[in-house]
Amino acid sequence: MKKIMSGNEAIARGAYEAGCTVAAAYPGTPSTEILENIAAYKEIYAEWAPNEKVATEVVCGAAIAGARSLCAMKHVGMNVAADPIFTIAYEGINGGLVIVTADDPGMHSSQNEQDNRLYAPHAKIAMVEPSDSQECKDFVKYAYEISEKFDTAVLFRTTTRVSHSKSIVELGERVEVGVKPYVKNPKKYIMTPANSKVKHPEVEERLEKLQGYSNNCPLNRIEWGDKKIGIITSGISYQYAKEVFGDNASYLKIGFSYPLPDKMIIKFAKAVDKVYIIEENDPYIENYVKTLGIQCIGKEFIPTCDELNPDIIRKALLKEEPKKSYELDVKAPSRPPMLCPGCPHRPVFYAISKLSKLKKNVIITGDIGCYTLGDEPPLNAMDTVICMGAGISAAIGFEKAAKMGNRDDKIFGFVGDSTFFHSGITGLIDAVYNNSPIVMCILDNRTTAMTGHQDNPGTGRTLKGEPAPIISIESIVRAVGIKDENIRIVDPYKLDETEAAIKDAYNANEPFVIIAKQPCALLKEVQKRRANMKCKIDLEKCKECKACMRTGCPAISFKEGHVIIDQSMCNGCGLCYQVCKFNAIEKVGE
Repeated sequence: MKKIMSGNEAIARGAYEAGCTVAAAYPGTPSTEILENIAAYKEIYAEWAPNEKVATEVVCGAAIAGARSLCAMKHVGMNVAADPIFTIAYEGINGGLVIVTADDPGMHSSQNEQDNRLYAPHAKIAMVEPSDSQECKDFVKYAYEISEKFDTAVLFRTTTRVSHSKSIVELGERVEVGVKPYVKNPKKYIMTPANSKVKHPEVEERLEKLQGYSNNCPLNRIEWGDKKIGIITSGISYQYAKEVFGDNASYLKIGFSYPLPDKMIIKFAKAVDKVYIIEENDPYIENYVKTLGIQCIGKEFIPTCDELNPDIIRKALLKEEPKKSYELDVKAPSRPPMLCPGCPHRPVFYAISKLSKLKKNVIITGDIGCYTLGDEPPLNAMDTVICMGAGISAAIGFEKAAKMGNRDDKIFGFVGDSTFFHSGITGLIDAVYNNSPIVMCILDNRTTAMTGHQDNPGTGRTLKGEPAPIISIESIVRAVGIKDENIRIVDPYKLDETEAAIKDAYNANEPFVIIAKQPCALLKEVQKRRANMKCKIDLEKCKECKACMRTGCPAISFKEGHVIIDQSMCNGCGLCYQVCKFNAIEKVGE
């Protein structure tokens, strides 16, 4: 049976066919759909974990206990998971363990462009890289075999194009491998310094065996064509190279990419006149090829930044300008990212932007999620964005530095509900423990919105859609020591209530928390409930002051001398209604 599948769907299918029994992840583009699809297989226990570190530790425990396990994360998530990954490399496994990292060349939905291939040699674990959906499925099965044969975790590295592109996949049947018996072995699984000291030489010996495998495994192959040019490549770059050069070159396609196949590379290089290295981002393969004493052409022509594509390669190596296939008579207007119409985050950012204009000492540290878009005009309500959880933690550091610099800055730190569970709780504890008088704004929209509405510990549902306890953010905030008088729970759609809470927070001299509770406007049940809710402008009353436009709502625009509200976009959140001083906007359909 054959089926068209994305790379992420195929990875899930590969895990199923390989007999995987435990899977965990934290959602993050471009990896999210892996666990969403794995959850559809009843034979596999699948969960959303609070963060990537927890997800990795869950599957490490399952693998040691004898279950074939898999965790998945986007590239920056691997930074969070690095601690257990580096240690499980020493311990080894019992049941096979696959760790998926989905890198994001071009930073389509990420804060950096790190190349996670470098994690494999750093952590000393095996690595495989598929180049299409069929390989995504097949290579997962190989990864489990490698994991169990060599007693190692396997890093399974994809990129956005491999994860999201679709191609034909030939399906197979599930092979039930069961759960292996667990035998107590403290020297293997307890990494005290004494045990680690013994394990490190074993890891180095394993790498030598893995390199021998790399030189003879089916994941690495040579495709002979014209030998004037030899191309060494991997992943999606292989597809681009084939499209550009076709049969006018020979290829060493690397699918098992750590350890790299030294003997195979030397053999290939000797057989061709000129060697090109085609790879996205860092010169991972190129640097290794050069250590073998092989002259090659790579990053002096191939860009390090952004995604590759056939046109870039064609221009870089063949000096050919891309051919224009067709041109449009009109140019699509630019569409900057923005908060959706009716987003419950908008009133909070609108209120704090008003405060920051009034009080010039307001600093806003942001975080990763929809609320990052609070930095966009006209709200301009953000000073920093670093990583998950730093909305709180960076606020603490900012406050300490401002105090030492004799500045009276008032720091507001923002996180969402899923981010709070991911890595915001520890920052909250730090603020209480070190008495940092910052304001922590937790925007609870009842979902993990930016990655596609996944559940989290506060939604009351598991990944498989089963009922689960709702973890109360308010209870956690109280439990770590925030005083009742320093907690405000607000409905962000009630602007007066939200502004009052922000004013109280600004005047507080102790750690202060605002929890804004209102579900994401794009949730199906919310859209259904508010389908008939709209805001309309009475043009006779409208003074064209454009105060409503300063909310940044994309449903509001100024055309032909009038402010208008696009009824197809509006869902009646009422923020514009509340900011209009002339009663020119009315809500209907409530």
